[in-house]
Amino acid sequence: MLEGIDENTLDEIARIACGGDDYPVYRSAAQLLKLLQQAGWDNVTANNGEQRRNWLTNQLRQRRNVPGAIDALVCRLADRREYINRNEPLASAEVTKMLNSVLVMEGFEIAHSQGRPAIRPYKRPEDQEQQPPDVMLHVAMADIVRDADLAAILESRLNEARVCDRNGAYSSAVIMLGSLLEGVLLDAVKARMPGSSEPLKKWNLHNLLETAHDNKWIQTDVHGFATTLREYRNLVHPNAQVKIGHAPDRDTVLMCWPVINAALNDLAATAS
Repeated sequence: MLEGIDENTLDEIARIACGGDDYPVYRSAAQLLKLLQQAGWDNVTANNGEQRRNWLTNQLRQRRNVPGAIDALVCRLADRREYINRNEPLASAEVTKMLNSVLVMEGFEIAHSQGRPAIRPYKRPEDQEQQPPDVMLHVAMADIVRDADLAAILESRLNEARVCDRNGAYSSAVIMLGSLLEGVLLDAVKARMPGSSEPLKKWNLHNLLETAHDNKWIQTDVHGFATTLREYRNLVHPNAQVKIGHAPDRDTVLMCWPVINAALNDLAATAS
């Protein structure tokens, strides 16, 4: 699809791939060569001291009209597998967002399906398939969390979960939502049980959910579904995914959002 795209677009793709400065992932000359190889490019000439971005831009221009070559590179840049060993769980989503801001000018975008990126014609928001309605969030984080600094952090995590969800990073989205829920409940315990003998660092999400339910801060349905969310949140540990036997997908995230929204609504409604 991307054969013959504008040279300025190629320059920006090269800039994103090289990284550094305000870009998520820095790649050395050797890592850029590996990137092209991972994208399926054959017979790539190694960099012999040329400036990284100039070298990569030249490589892109040489294959600009080769069917599928630029598509494969862009998809590899957006692929979560590219960042497994980089300790950058949000890099794939951030890079996808950057690439889409460039590709839209060519009439294309990256979409994730079943964990894999693909190039497709750009769809305007009003043309995209509408998601089914779910439990709406009726409160702001500041209405629930008394600590202003913590509220800002949790609001940021909520936004990061949305970014992950939109860009196909479903495991990251679920982990972020579980982390958010734990932070909100821990603040509730701190505010509503000041005399608790249990140190805050000893609380885990299981105990927090039980306490919130026992004290009627959250309803029974939220408690039940949030227990399942807690199990998926544990996927932050790779062995937990081995135990579960599958990775979260779009359906998993769609089931988690109503749980988070309902929990936040319940906590706001029961705050004194």
